[in-house]
Parts: sequence; C-alpha cells; structure tokens
Amino acid sequence: MIAEEYLNRSWLFQRLRCGPQGQLFELYAARLVKDGLARQGTWRCLNLVDGFLNWITKNRLELTDLDEHVLERYLMDRARKQSIQTGDRAALKRLLSVLRQANLIPLAPLPQNTPEEQIFEKFADYLRQERGLAPKSIIRHLPIIRRFLREVCPAGTDDLGKIRQEDVIRYVERHARDGSAASGKAMCWSLRAFLRYLYLSGSSPLALADCVPSIRRWKLASLPTYLSVVQIQKVFDACDQTTALGRRDYTILMMLAKLGLRASEVATLTLDDIDWRSGTMLVHAKGRQQARMPMPPDVGAAIVAYLRDDRPASPCRRLFLRTVTPHVGFASGCAITMIARAALKRAGISDCAHQGAHLFRHSLATELLRSGATLSQIGQLLRHKSHDTTRIYAKVDIEALRTLSLPWPGGMQ
Repeated sequence: MIAEEYLNRSWLFQRLRCGPQGQLFELYAARLVKDGLARQGTWRCLNLVDGFLNWITKNRLELTDLDEHVLERYLMDRARKQSIQTGDRAALKRLLSVLRQANLIPLAPLPQNTPEEQIFEKFADYLRQERGLAPKSIIRHLPIIRRFLREVCPAGTDDLGKIRQEDVIRYVERHARDGSAASGKAMCWSLRAFLRYLYLSGSSPLALADCVPSIRRWKLASLPTYLSVVQIQKVFDACDQTTALGRRDYTILMMLAKLGLRASEVATLTLDDIDWRSGTMLVHAKGRQQARMPMPPDVGAAIVAYLRDDRPASPCRRLFLRTVTPHVGFASGCAITMIARAALKRAGISDCAHQGAHLFRHSLATELLRSGATLSQIGQLLRHKSHDTTRIYAKVDIEALRTLSLPWPGGMQ
C-alpha cells in the first residue's frame, strides 16, 4: 500500500490533521505521497513528526527555531528512551525541507567556504577547463590532495608557497606503499596535476610537478580474475526471484555478465537509452564516450520483466531504481558493485582476488576468447581505448599459449 492509499484510511493521519498542527501534517503528507513512501514508512514518519512537534511545545520552542541543531537535540533526547531507527533522521530532515519550501522556517545557513575549500574549487575548475576531466574523475583527486595538504601544509593554505622538492619526495616515499601500485601511480598523478596548478596560478614560485617520483608498474604483469560459466550460472541461481529486489538484482547481474558493462554504466542507464525497435541500448561509457550496444534476447526479457512487474512508479528516468523510498536511481556505480558482491557471497564464491562488478566483465572477455573471438572483437565489445587493455586476456588462454611454448630440453613440452 502506497502513502496516498494509507493516508485516506489512516485514523492517525485524520487525528493529526484535525489537531493544532494540522496544516503542517497536510504539507508533510503531500511530500510523503510525492516521495512514494509505502504504508509502514508513512506511519513511521507521521509518528516521528508528531513526537518532534510535541517535544518542541514541551521545551517552549517556536516553529521558527527549527533547524538541524534542534533536530539533533531531539534525536539525542529520544535515544535515551527508545532506539533510533534507520531513516528517522531523514524523516525529520524531510520535515525541515517541507517547512522551508513553505517559508515557515528560515533557510539553512550556507556552509562556511574555508580557504582550503576555495583551493579545491579552483583546482577542480582547472581540471575541468584546462584538462577536460569529467566530474567523477575530478572527485577522485580531491581526497589525495586533502591528505597531502594536511601533512605538508599543516598551517593552512598560507604555506602553499613554502612547499619544497624534498617535502614532495618524502610524502611520496611515505605513502607509495599504502595501497597497490595502481593507487600509488594515481596518487602521483594527482600530485603532479595539483603542483602544476599551484605553479600556473602563482600560488607556488617553484615548478614542482616534475619532482614527483614515478612508481614502477609493469604493463600486463597481472592476470585478470574471472568466473567460469558454471560459477556465473550459480550466481544467477542464487538470486531470490520470488521478490522484486531479487529480480532487479538478477537483471543487473545479467547486464554485467552478458554485456560486460561497468558498474557506473549500469547505474547511469535511463529508460530513454533503450531502443526497443532495434533491440539496442545506448551506454554512457568512460571518458564521456557513448556506444550503442545490442541487447541479447535473455537480457531484454529480464529488463522487460523488471519494467513490467517490479520497477517502482517514479518520475525518475533511470532504468534501475532503489527499492526503498524515495524511488530514485543509484547515486553511483558503487551501489552496483555492492549488489555484485552480495550476489557472489550468496553463491558462496569467495576464492576470487577481486569481488565486484568488474569480475563479470573479466569473465565475459575470458569466455569470449576461449570461444574463438579475437582480441580486436573483445576490445570493441568492452569499448577499450587501448589494445594493451585487451591484450592482458591473451594470458588466460592457456591452451593457445601451449602452442607457442618451446620444448623443454630433454623433456616434454
């Protein structure tokens, strides 16, 4: 039962709307209907708001006093008597949003823009305008630069001009082994870009970008982790297709395994990207690229079943929506990765070095290679920019590699 149906029958809502704060509850109920909450969530939200408004009256506060600080005070007081459930804070923040839209309480104060944040904003503008980076790529650099500034410039942005070559080298030496070689190279890339920006903007008198050490990483040194056809089917079978959540996750896994899509590509698919007449979909790939891909019949059938029976009613145009309210698309590909990890765990697959959405992409490429597809064909399907990216899959075709090996002196090949 959705919010609108529940509100028409709810004695709780009828009592609240006839009370002294009836106008507020009507505004709040309209927001619950718009967000598409279910019966239980609507009931919980109304009870929370009722308790919150009674607490305000008891503490002799005015409606205009409401803000995030008052909300946190109420939650702390409520936590002494009963547990705070997931979603309680969001339900009360929804009330503040409703009241602000109705001009019943002041707008939230703008956050303080610290000098450090100003540096990050200008650096992000530089990456976007001068280097042409996408917003998702820019976001990855900021945590690295934030950590660098905290260690090298503890006094704040006033010390940017005091950064010296030895400071940069020592920082890289301290953190080069914090993660993998790939993460170390990414750290150095971010530092070079930031130090180059400092010099070009006049914040540093020294061109320090060239002094950032390089981290050696051999090309094609690693092997891709992959699943067999039997393991892929085991993951599919582990999805509970008696529930809407299970059927949605099954459809997502089908797109990962059958099309080799990246997690972010699945998350950003929209209803408008699917061309049912031609049986294709428009994929928004890395580097702002777009690719039109054919839909296999089994993938198309899974999408149709999801749209017909399981996709919640929502104005959001994303293909896959959250099953909990509000019914909107996923914020990023991280949600798809978590769905893939949960599916692998349900199937009892834990012996893979990598657990996530990309594992299905590697598995598709490996199976295609063993089925006779060329590296060029695999690269086109996976939308690789470089042939080197596809070439790594040649190392998993053991039988083909046996024909290239030289005979061992005095023994078998």
